[in-house]
Amino acid sequence: MVRILKSELSTAPRIDAISPSAALPGGDVEVQGANLGGVAVAQSDANHIGGGEWRRPIAMLGDLAAPVLLSRNARLTLRVPDEAESGRLRILQNGAQSNAVEVRVGSLIATGVHAVANPVMDHSGNIFVTFSGQRGQETPVSVFRIERDGEMRPFVRGIMNATGLAVDYEENLYVSSRHEGKVYRVAKNGASAMYAEGMGVATGMAFDADQNLYVGDRSGTIFKIAPDRQIFVFATLEPSVAAYHLAFGPDGTLYVTGPTTSSYDAVYAINRDGEINVLHRGLGRPQGAAVDIAGNVYVAASLRGRRGVALVTPAGEASLVVSGPGIVGFNFVPGGGALVGTSTSIYHVSLGVEGWRLF
Repeated sequence: MVRILKSELSTAPRIDAISPSAALPGGDVEVQGANLGGVAVAQSDANHIGGGEWRRPIAMLGDLAAPVLLSRNARLTLRVPDEAESGRLRILQNGAQSNAVEVRVGSLIATGVHAVANPVMDHSGNIFVTFSGQRGQETPVSVFRIERDGEMRPFVRGIMNATGLAVDYEENLYVSSRHEGKVYRVAKNGASAMYAEGMGVATGMAFDADQNLYVGDRSGTIFKIAPDRQIFVFATLEPSVAAYHLAFGPDGTLYVTGPTTSSYDAVYAINRDGEINVLHRGLGRPQGAAVDIAGNVYVAASLRGRRGVALVTPAGEASLVVSGPGIVGFNFVPGGGALVGTSTSIYHVSLGVEGWRLF
């Protein structure tokens, strides 16, 4: 028999807020509210008299119990189960339950990839993701295409260490090779040809409104490739230990992220004249980035020790909007959703936010 001690609070748990409201399986969600802590109980039966234990509340996400990592009266942290889907979160304690709030869980689109930057989508709804491999490794497939029917098929072969991806207004795919320092242009039928070379350790890419292609060389240079393929040095930053990731905002600002040896990295904002400013400093290992129609920048990074996708406002304020382990890429898709990439898998998360798209 389990007897509730008199010190137990009789009121039901209450959820006031959750942070973030979206997560991948394996991500952590923090709940704020009241009566979320454990309850002391005393046990007595034929074999045991006296003693006590501390009973944690139960977190139910839909029909699944989510592991509770921490529980205090006003704060609880849970981990989203691997099998979870989007659903209502409730906190149960001693026969009482809280109000329910919606948690949006990413749905798996594909696995068996090796992404090191953002996945991209063309206007026809095809998703492209790399199988990059270790440096100098020749992989059987360089880029996969995930078609509207959900089937993932090989699309590009023969590009060593495919890294960054970008799509132009004619739906040509551009692929950077960090091993070769080259950028390839791939037609709709999968035929590829070299577009530019001499890009150093070529990583992330992005187009501006004038169809100039920008390429990040992780050794410290942002290149600008004009439509006639003339190449210019647009800006110079400190070297990255992994890659530069690029995204344009509605006002033509180029946002750049790139992890360094610091755990307090920056999101850079570069204007049309190549002048560099720091939008926000304080992210851990920032990687793939995208911008919404309001000019907020979303970055795959750690924020205050929590891994996921951070939102940085135009004023430079940061908050976590998606929680999840191993996230390297993020890109908006039509309909208010986003593609979230880990090194091995691609997920779709419904955020209710429209991304900024040039083409």
